[in-house]
Amino acid sequence: MFTGLIREIAKVKSYENNILTILAKHKAKLGDSIAINGVCLTVIDTYSDGFALELADETRSIIDESKISGEVHIEPAMMMGDRFEGHIVQGHVDCVGVVEQMQDRDNAIDFIIKVDKKYIAHIVPKGSITIDGISLTVNDVSSDTFRLTIIPHTLQNTLMKNYDIGTSLNIETDVFARYIDHILAHKSAPKSMEWGDIDSVQMSY
Repeated sequence: MFTGLIREIAKVKSYENNILTILAKHKAKLGDSIAINGVCLTVIDTYSDGFALELADETRSIIDESKISGEVHIEPAMMMGDRFEGHIVQGHVDCVGVVEQMQDRDNAIDFIIKVDKKYIAHIVPKGSITIDGISLTVNDVSSDTFRLTIIPHTLQNTLMKNYDIGTSLNIETDVFARYIDHILAHKSAPKSMEWGDIDSVQMSY
């Protein structure tokens, strides 16, 4: 599990044969889970100046592979006993969105982001959403877009300062909205949910 608080902006050294090599200050260990631009991946090798991870076919079929080049956000998975900050983030990207509009405010910028309509039900006004690994709060939602208000601190400390109209984004929707939607979709089931059912819901994400 992650919090959506970016710990470092690292750099992609190479991406070949599904292996992603990252140059970073973070000292990873074999088997660690690390979110790269919001995508939870497993460390398969380590070096003095970074680490390598492998992308499964399923992962590559969902994300925009342009998001694993140049500079990237990284966040190591939480450890038991860590202070919990940010939001609950799984590192499971649901879809790719696109910046449709950017509007200046007095002390912030509004980002209007477009997604496939089928994901809108899982994007909740005043709820959480994860954009390229950054945990943010949704201001409002329309039929196929949602609005974020980004303060200067977030812009200065993340790659959002480089985003423009047309920029692709890895998006993870609200985990609770996904669970509730899944449960309601199967509410006609003849029996109450058991632990096996709950495990099945969790594994589906």
